[in-house]
Amino acid sequence: MRWDNLKIEAEEGTRLPGYRDAATVRRFDAPEALDTRFYEIHAKSALNRVPEASRMPFRWTINPYRGCSHACVYCLEGDTPILMADGRHMPLRDVRVGDAIYGTEQENGGPRRYVETRVRAHWTTAKPALRVVLADGTELIASGDHRFLTDRGWKHVERGEGPPRPFLTRAVSLLGPGRFTDRPAETDQYRRGYLCGAIRCDAQEPEARGRVAAYLAHYGIEDPGDRPHSLATIARADRVESLIVWPFEAGIDWRKGFLAGVFDAEGVVDGEELRIAGADATVLSWVDASLASFGFTAPLLPPDPLGVRTLRVQGGVREQLRFSHLTWPAATAKWSLAGRSIKTNAPLRVEAIEPVSAEPIELYDITTGTGDFIANGVVSHNCFARPTHKYLDFDAGRDFEREIVVKVNVPEVLRAELRRPSWKGEHIAMGTNTDPYQWVEGRYRLMQGIWEALRDFRNPCSVLTKSPLVLRDLPLLKEIAAVTEVSANLSIPTIDEKAWRATEPHTPNPRARLEAVAELNRAGIPTGILVAPLMPGINDDPKQVEEIIQTAIDAGATSIGGIGLHLRGEVRGVFMEWLRAYRPDLEEHYEALYSRGAYLPQAEQDRVARLLRDAGAPERLPFRRDPADDRPFERTFRRQMGPRDRVDRPRGAAAPDDRRLPRQPSGGIQEALF
Repeated sequence: MRWDNLKIEAEEGTRLPGYRDAATVRRFDAPEALDTRFYEIHAKSALNRVPEASRMPFRWTINPYRGCSHACVYCLEGDTPILMADGRHMPLRDVRVGDAIYGTEQENGGPRRYVETRVRAHWTTAKPALRVVLADGTELIASGDHRFLTDRGWKHVERGEGPPRPFLTRAVSLLGPGRFTDRPAETDQYRRGYLCGAIRCDAQEPEARGRVAAYLAHYGIEDPGDRPHSLATIARADRVESLIVWPFEAGIDWRKGFLAGVFDAEGVVDGEELRIAGADATVLSWVDASLASFGFTAPLLPPDPLGVRTLRVQGGVREQLRFSHLTWPAATAKWSLAGRSIKTNAPLRVEAIEPVSAEPIELYDITTGTGDFIANGVVSHNCFARPTHKYLDFDAGRDFEREIVVKVNVPEVLRAELRRPSWKGEHIAMGTNTDPYQWVEGRYRLMQGIWEALRDFRNPCSVLTKSPLVLRDLPLLKEIAAVTEVSANLSIPTIDEKAWRATEPHTPNPRARLEAVAELNRAGIPTGILVAPLMPGINDDPKQVEEIIQTAIDAGATSIGGIGLHLRGEVRGVFMEWLRAYRPDLEEHYEALYSRGAYLPQAEQDRVARLLRDAGAPERLPFRRDPADDRPFERTFRRQMGPRDRVDRPRGAAAPDDRRLPRQPSGGIQEALF
């Protein structure tokens, strides 16, 4: 490809924070580069210390590009409830970019307090995970490199294999409001309880009126909401009166709905208190009894001059959130925790930390404006990758994918740093933050100079990439493998040409990617694959998946994993538009699959996992064949891809650079970051 013909212009220099010289801004007229700008800068350093949030067995990485369309780091299970700004909670997998949630801030050494913030980015992958069990029964599923806020500062879930870092033990307690309560089921009794509380107390909040109207409609009753104080009026109607009658024996669901309805009419969260006030002694007695049945402490204050009495729910933020989650009021505009201290009496001491399974599981992460969020009642740290873009006056969401910084002098700077007496030759991993082989590497060719420097200084290294462009540098990788350790991983979602051309029209042929895996492994470079994304009805045919996995096995893949399709943000609209044109028969199915969020339902995720196992994917990582045995792949390759120009070695003949193959220090772990 002649990049000079694709260059549109070199724009006027722009100065980025942290860089002394102005950046040259370029655009390229290529399909992969639409709406993308590249900022050419001269970096002061090439080696970057791996952030503390990582549990990789190495401390250093090189990022020739800052920002990437497919960079990712992950932390928590998708079912983990996240505290939203309306006082309710939502599963992490369903949180969207732009959603208002709660984070925390600390000013001038004072107490850390809740503040409202926004979700800036949201993504997922498969990683090994651990279960953190707290004294109040809370269970948190997280990767070992994730961090939680404790009474002794931020701590990782586990020690890790790298340099010393603070980690969770049974001697520490996490900070936050405490374990979240599941939202109530919207049963018949819950609806009746809500209508009883909201109508008897004549709720007027718009959200409450909307819920009342919906519940009445459920019973075939029209809400005359166009008339003032109409709830008090319709309460006397026979059909309504039968719905809001006081029960002989109130069940749990009825009490939850009743408390939500009364709160929407008479409740308030003001400063440090949650209060419910009223003058109707019967209603107040039911509220008092219902609160007590759920373990709330709420003294009833003496009446004021107008005869109004107030129930004050004690327990601070912890009990206020429990009330919100237990009853699920509609009038969310009443809730505000902003400015409140995160300190609580919730029993959040760590009781146990244990592996979830031997296999990686799907984990999620978000980026927020505060750098943290509240996950199932504890303060949880953001990932490290996307927030780094904020230091360049870019946001961590779309800008991270469309404003790419190119460090044009990285090879030269790296040589100078590797030459320093203080450098100890530690393992360097590329691709742990941004993909060094994103498509524009074909223009800048920075990786060649990086590999040459690593070779000359005999420095152990590895690469994580989604592009077979890495094959361009195979001679250099072989030279590195002759003197030290090196490994790689690639992504291959399908080998069906029709599905590939329809879903990834601007990417290299997947068969070329498989060929790259084989070539790398034959050359002694440990290389694995990731089958992603798997799209129901498009590339998840068991025979196709089995074929790609068996081909990968024959190619000597050191690890094999897979992830279902995610439809985040604008990608959802683009994909659904494509689906309507390419596979209209699947449109309704996909609308149902992704009706609750950007990710496949758990049952479908489990199906994908079984699909991979049934197709022959190994259950443990790393998985490896002897790359010197290329005959199985040759047979498979000729069957699937036809003949290719290659000089085969006689069986048993040594490879051109025959030697003891290097062990794989990090390939399997890096694959989990993909």
